[in-house]
Amino acid sequence: MSDRKEFRDLASPAEAREAVESLDLAPDPETVPLREARSRVLAERVDADLDVPGFDRAAMDGYAVRARDTFGADEADPAVLDRVGAVHAGAEPDVTVEPGTCAEISTGAVMPDGADAVVMVERTSEVDGSEGAGGGGDEDGDATEIEVRSSVTPGEHVMVAGADIAAGSRALGPGTELTPREIGLLSALGVDEVPVRGRPTVGIVSTGDELVRPGGDLHSERGQIYDVNSYTVAAGVEEAGGEPRLYPHVGDDYDELERVLVDASEECDLVLSSGSTSASAVDVVYRVIEERGDLLLHGVALKPGKPMLVGTVGDAAYVGLPGYPVSALTIFRTFVAPAVRDAAGKPDPQTASVDAEMAVRERYSEGRMRLLPVGLVEDGDGGTLAYPVDKGSGATTSLVDADGVVAVDPDTEYLAAGEPVTVDLFSPDVRPPELFGVGEDDPALSRLLDRLPRPRYLPVGSREATRRLRDGVPDVAVTAGPVGDDLDADPLGGWRRDWGLVVPADNPDDVDGFAALVDRDLRFVNRDSGSGLRASLRDHVADLAADRGVSRQELTDAVDGYDFTVRAHESPARSVLDGDADAGLGLRATADRLGLGFVPLGTQAVRVHGNPDRLGKPGVAALRDELDATDDVLRDLAGYAPLTDE
Repeated sequence: MSDRKEFRDLASPAEAREAVESLDLAPDPETVPLREARSRVLAERVDADLDVPGFDRAAMDGYAVRARDTFGADEADPAVLDRVGAVHAGAEPDVTVEPGTCAEISTGAVMPDGADAVVMVERTSEVDGSEGAGGGGDEDGDATEIEVRSSVTPGEHVMVAGADIAAGSRALGPGTELTPREIGLLSALGVDEVPVRGRPTVGIVSTGDELVRPGGDLHSERGQIYDVNSYTVAAGVEEAGGEPRLYPHVGDDYDELERVLVDASEECDLVLSSGSTSASAVDVVYRVIEERGDLLLHGVALKPGKPMLVGTVGDAAYVGLPGYPVSALTIFRTFVAPAVRDAAGKPDPQTASVDAEMAVRERYSEGRMRLLPVGLVEDGDGGTLAYPVDKGSGATTSLVDADGVVAVDPDTEYLAAGEPVTVDLFSPDVRPPELFGVGEDDPALSRLLDRLPRPRYLPVGSREATRRLRDGVPDVAVTAGPVGDDLDADPLGGWRRDWGLVVPADNPDDVDGFAALVDRDLRFVNRDSGSGLRASLRDHVADLAADRGVSRQELTDAVDGYDFTVRAHESPARSVLDGDADAGLGLRATADRLGLGFVPLGTQAVRVHGNPDRLGKPGVAALRDELDATDDVLRDLAGYAPLTDE
């Protein structure tokens, strides 16, 4: 029997959080140039070493005066002062304002000696009749009389030295996050480098023999998949204030994994690995941690995310994330990101939650806390509904189809439809989509959705779309073929499309219909049972069976691959393109786009059904408008036509 690490005595979420918080991953402070300081956090107080401004300066264009010389001046009885010169920003004054005189001055210029106020230029004029102040007098500074039609008080329209911040004052305190505003203040103080909290360096190691980095050559026939976690977690580390460092991907070999983890521990404050943390005979990470560090925790009572390790490797903190992307990001967001932010001195992010009602009943009874991903949709009355978005931890689309999570207590058996819940949003910026649709996967629909503001569409298939629309969850449902004909919904529009068998270019096997697949040794790839294409094919096979006087089951049993199904509308065609099948169920438009042959079996209607309670929503109205003007969309797709055409 293998030496296998089992999940016994799962830690509670509170215990897991405490274990992560006990890790020391705070780096030493550092000094960085001001130009690189944006979003960093001050490590210590910064005091002003000089007055800002360092001189009394004019707050607007006008004339520098002695305030007492303007007392009582108004439109009817202006004060008349002699202009003795001008002072411009960036120049040292070369005039003195004596009693009965004034000096023209620009905004930001140094106040000349003798002056203690500024009169706005709009409240002055020249005695000699020229338009606007400053228009008369000689450039060499010969005096010109200026009428002042408003009195001012000492200090009016003047920013005195140190008015912004005075020398010796506390400018910014430790823990301040440096945004453009703070950098502006530091620039005004002449600071060119600042002491900041260090950014924890976080090493990221993805494990598993099946992983390939994005951009690399993927061999699906070997069971390979692209590495989602490395870049996803790295983005999360950077967002939390850490400095991610990606290490080479390693397989499940103990010696290689040990080498990479030890190297990372010598160079980083925190090491994160993903994968190789579940109770499996090939998992080796926990052995490395036990032999080269200290294992504090193995497993947490949370779904998703049970496989979790916490400990140390050498002098570095260590957290092992699950391999599935949703689980990995959940564990990172819940436990690791707060620790990275704390080490970097970053404040907790602005959070937001919304009150909603469950759109449908959701069962659950696994005895551990669940963070249920949900999407949001507004009902016809402006209320917010939450619907489950849970394709499993291995489905990366759950990361973007959900808007937040609902925490479900371990002893909760189900959430009832209509039950109030609190949704913790992934971001304060999250808003429900303006249009929420479900249904058939279709290229024309994808083009229409591109024209709408903030839509969300889940390609769940025609049959599932009818069920969800009857439950009242989506705004619209899209069905194809015979599915959805009996829906009690408002028809918004639709189109027709040619469907049939996609075959290799030039149809080398001379496939002329479905009968060829029944009678000959040809490999076929079908669509899943929930799709409208599959429903049309089922009716077609039933007609063929009736013609031959046999059962439909007898015909389908004779077709190699009839029960091998895929979900997306292009997938069967791509199997043909890759040489893995002789024919696949698909659309003429798909065959045309991929340069493949096509054997037509019929046409089917694609219909967009509106939720009767949501027809007044702006997103539904916008879709209806687009459905009324689909000519250009359909014209560019082979085998497509308006729904009214037969």
